Amino acid sequence: MTDAGHRSGFACFVGRPNAGKSTLTNALVGSKIAITSSKPQTTRHAIRGIVHREDAQLIIVDTPGLHRPRTLLGQRLNDLVRATWSEVDVVGFCVPADEQIGPGDRFIAAELAKIAQRTPVLGIVTKTDLVGKEQVAKQLLELQDVLDFADLVPVSAVESYQVDTLADLLVERLPEGPELYPDGELTDEPEQTLVAELIREAALEGVRDELPHSIAVTIEEMYPRPGRDDLIDVYAHLYVERTSQRGIVLGHRGGRLKEVGARARKQIEALLGSKVYLDLHVKVAKDWQRDPKQLRKLGF
Repeated sequence: MTDAGHRSGFACFVGRPNAGKSTLTNALVGSKIAITSSKPQTTRHAIRGIVHREDAQLIIVDTPGLHRPRTLLGQRLNDLVRATWSEVDVVGFCVPADEQIGPGDRFIAAELAKIAQRTPVLGIVTKTDLVGKEQVAKQLLELQDVLDFADLVPVSAVESYQVDTLADLLVERLPEGPELYPDGELTDEPEQTLVAELIREAALEGVRDELPHSIAVTIEEMYPRPGRDDLIDVYAHLYVERTSQRGIVLGHRGGRLKEVGARARKQIEALLGSKVYLDLHVKVAKDWQRDPKQLRKLGF
């Protein structure tokens, strides 16, 4: 559809790790394309979700949280965020309603101030379902002082509160243009990337705090089982940095890895619309977050 008045373009959400960016992306797209976890630094790739409307096509780039990096991986994630900002039509800066605005938020706002002249930035107060109305109002007032925003909006992805309003505000700021992706497509990510992310999400749930950054997943092979059109075989490697972490992921007699496999398989089957055989192996790649060669091998 290329009717006059149709808009299309790119938006991205930024914010501290765990500010609700991925949950918001999924709510707008109406489907799970970005992994969410209570662990910070869950998102490691810029994943694009596509919102189709009669009047517009909005492509949301979900980026990792910007943070002060301690490793080469952290640095690369930050570079990815900044590269994404420079290419989108509108940016949404997410701050959770239930947390004080702190130095991390101000650090991001200072970075955003550099692009705010040419790219509109919306202030978004997320997770409003977790607090009362007074706290939401207070957070909006405080956010107003952090940066000169094009607009401010409180939302709750969980309760779908004002998600449509946010979509309208983002669409308003897109240039006029035709659809950029075929109707019905929800993401332009290769399926293997999404499958790897779903496995990593399942592995992150329930592991102790020292592990979230140390897990990487690669899909070694993924293909329909010969002679079966209802079954896809997925062979994946889960990488950790130390032998002791391997034990944590495996669990007692491999029990935890079995749970991870069962949880991930359910999500992958929903994504691919097919039965899945999932073969998972845990490997040690010593200090991979600090090693350029290993980062490349693992897709960073």
